[in-house]
Amino acid sequence: MSQSASVWLDALTLAGQVRSGEVSATQAVEASLARIQALQPSINAFTQVRAEQALEAAAQIRAGDARPFAGVPIGIKDLFSPMAGWRQSQGSNLFGDWTPDYDAYVVRRLKQAGCLIVGTTNTPEFGLVATTEPSRFGPTRNPWDLERTAGGSSGGSGAAVAAGMVPVAHGSDGGGSIRIPAACCGLVGLKPSRGRVSPGPDLGDAYLSSDGVLTHTVADTAALLDVMAGYEWGDANWATPPATSFAQAANRQPGRLRIRVVTTPPIDVVVDPTCLEAARQAADLLSDLGHQVEEGRLPWDAPDGLELFKTLWTVGASFGIAFGGLMTGRSPRQEDVEAFTWAMHRQGERVDAVSFLATVTRLQALARQVVAEWEHTDLVLTPALAERPLKLGEIDTSSADASATFYRAAEFTPFTPIVNVTGQPAISLPLFHGKDGLPLGIQLIGAPAGEATLLSVASQLEIASPWADRRPPLP
Repeated sequence: MSQSASVWLDALTLAGQVRSGEVSATQAVEASLARIQALQPSINAFTQVRAEQALEAAAQIRAGDARPFAGVPIGIKDLFSPMAGWRQSQGSNLFGDWTPDYDAYVVRRLKQAGCLIVGTTNTPEFGLVATTEPSRFGPTRNPWDLERTAGGSSGGSGAAVAAGMVPVAHGSDGGGSIRIPAACCGLVGLKPSRGRVSPGPDLGDAYLSSDGVLTHTVADTAALLDVMAGYEWGDANWATPPATSFAQAANRQPGRLRIRVVTTPPIDVVVDPTCLEAARQAADLLSDLGHQVEEGRLPWDAPDGLELFKTLWTVGASFGIAFGGLMTGRSPRQEDVEAFTWAMHRQGERVDAVSFLATVTRLQALARQVVAEWEHTDLVLTPALAERPLKLGEIDTSSADASATFYRAAEFTPFTPIVNVTGQPAISLPLFHGKDGLPLGIQLIGAPAGEATLLSVASQLEIASPWADRRPPLP
């Protein structure tokens, strides 16, 4: 197989070829590294690459290795996902060259499954915005249009997979940060249920964020979720285990489901007609597949919902700065971080403990209202984004006007953060392609701990409207 062809193999197929001996793990990594070397200057998906280390690990893998992803190159998001011996920056100058001596649990699980880490992927500072343009490493560019964003905060991961640099990449999602890059870059992006993947060992009970992956196929997403999911000693909360593996769920028919189409976002923003049309076309496709589909609403448009979420986000910025000081032993200074981050941090400092707990309690009350609607429906279909992928620079993290930057990001991505508040699983699927030449995704939201149904329907849609052959206009 030619090197140019091998970079577009999905992860399960590539692992199967390594297992059979048709391709060696070394050849798989060499193809990935060659692609990274060719495209990194224009895409800027990675913050560091360890070619020698990846090749040494690949040399230890032999034909017949039964691990599900033995020999598959992967990128790990450079955000609160420590890896022993790797610099961890969180997209910020504050962290300097801080190098942990331990792995995040999710990283350990991916390595145990046979994944070969070739590098860390770019992210906005502390993952705070929906585009990946950190001042420390520069902007990640969308492989479909180099003047546009790859999304955020897992933008480096999305761009790396979309450009064929790696078959799959790790991501995390605290407000849409897997689903947004998936929609911008034409990929599958699943945010798992709250507690499905352990945030340990550094982070405690993760209220908003979940770890996951960006892939080309639903099958890869399901099989990788099987690898990442599960209780780890000391976890405060965990999602109910599935009745079968997620890979098995993705291979079975979902039956006739009740699907509600919701095109009115939780906040008062205008949704691009192209994004609305994608949701309607997806609704028609689901109806043709035999599902009961109807338009409706959700009780998610609380008057102060966005402000409550913003309070959590400002405290998150303050946590990122405090974590940086703790890990590096430095006293954080304003010049160590971007203007937007510092402005958010200053707002977060003013949130006292009682106000923070009150904010979480009020968001939990809103979540109960929203989740209760799944008593009457099985899935909710929405547009993935409210706008086409933005031009680079439209979300300005060099501005000290934190509110303006935060609200601009919210206008772009109004359908994603509410699912982090409710803790439900949600998936972005690249069902369509716009006349502007850019991917056009939709979002499906499942019931609590309902990844199995979500993956089953996603596979059904993938068969009915395949996207695997779409490639960005790259060399």
